[in-house]
This record gives sequence, C-alpha cells and structure tokens, in this order.
Amino acid sequence: MSLPQLNVYRHGRRTRALITLAGEIDLETVPLIRTTLGRCLHDGVRTIDVDLTPVTFCDCSGLNAFTQAFLRTAAAGGTLRLHYPPPVLAWMVELAGCGFLLMGLPAVPGPASLPAVLPTTVPVPLPMAGFETLHRLAPAVPAVSGGVL
Repeated sequence: MSLPQLNVYRHGRRTRALITLAGEIDLETVPLIRTTLGRCLHDGVRTIDVDLTPVTFCDCSGLNAFTQAFLRTAAAGGTLRLHYPPPVLAWMVELAGCGFLLMGLPAVPGPASLPAVLPTTVPVPLPMAGFETLHRLAPAVPAVSGGVL
C-alpha cells in the first residue's frame, strides 16, 4: 500500500480552523480529509475554511467528501467553505450545482484545457413524469426454460 499523496495542515483557535490541503485528492486520500474535518467538528470547531491552493488534483470523490462535510458541519450549526480550488474542482462544483461550497473566490490558475468561463446556467431537472415519457422501457424478455440466453 502506498502512502497518500496529500498533506493536511490544520491551524485554528477554539471554534475556527483553517485546513490547508497540499497534493492530490482522490479515492485513496479522501479518508484523510474526512477524518480531519470530522475531528474539527468533534473538537468544537464550527467555522472551517479549506485552502486548496496547493492541491494539484481532485476527483469526484473529493467533491463528494467536501459536500458530505458541508452537510455535517451545517447540521452542527457551522460553516465549511472551500477557498481557491484547482480549476478541475471548480468546474465539478459548477457542474454539480454545489456553489454553496465556494467562497466566491477564483480558481487557482491551471491547465488551458478547461473552459475559460464556466457555464452560468444550471440545468433544470426533469420531473419524474418527464422521465417516463422520454425513456420507454422495453418489456422484459420471458425466461426460457432450460436454456441460456
């Protein structure tokens, strides 16, 4: 098992903490983030700021961890905000409609392959009735006795 490629630094006083993450956020390193943010709540911290300036990579498991941490922090009466996300994470946040995670700060400059301007419109979900009319399901194939399909 390799060591996680993520360093976590925590600075704080009483009810406020600054968490600086440096390295890669992925499926292997997300447990470290969950533990750190959970420990903040356990210690009575209710304002958590996460500095992502030194983060070089973040996949959807990172976004999921931050969203869950946001919900747990809000349930405890606190706030969690991400600052200076890498462009890929800022793009995922925008696509997922999770802008509440960001402090409105710009993304850290990154590769030019990402869109220069993120979409400003959020797709409107279709009602369930719309799903049924758009996706006609074919009837199930009857089982054949003694045979293999």
